[in-house]
Amino acid sequence: MAGGISVHAVDVARGRPAQGMQVDIYDLEGVRKMIASGKLAANGALDHPVVHGEGVKAGPYQVIFHVGDYLRATGAPTSTPPFLDLVPFRFTIANAAEHYHLPFKFTPWGFSLFRGS
Repeated sequence: MAGGISVHAVDVARGRPAQGMQVDIYDLEGVRKMIASGKLAANGALDHPVVHGEGVKAGPYQVIFHVGDYLRATGAPTSTPPFLDLVPFRFTIANAAEHYHLPFKFTPWGFSLFRGS
């Protein structure tokens, strides 16, 4: 797959994809602009045209994972207020022809996020 931004979230504490988690993606070049928003599908991935490169160019971006809302909605054990709520991740796309896949693995108490393949 060439170009685009994809995210895949897995609730590792419960051993399943984070179906229903809200994810927002922003272009940070100049004025911050939302380019994608939605709830993750049953496989934990965001189904949006940004995955195929729509609206994606070189520059800075931010993804926000709504972990706190997801944990409350699924009844996962957590603290009140939750230790993790909104989890932002800023990154830069150097080459818009390359695909940027962001696997997000989390529990109520921590997370791992990186550029995958």
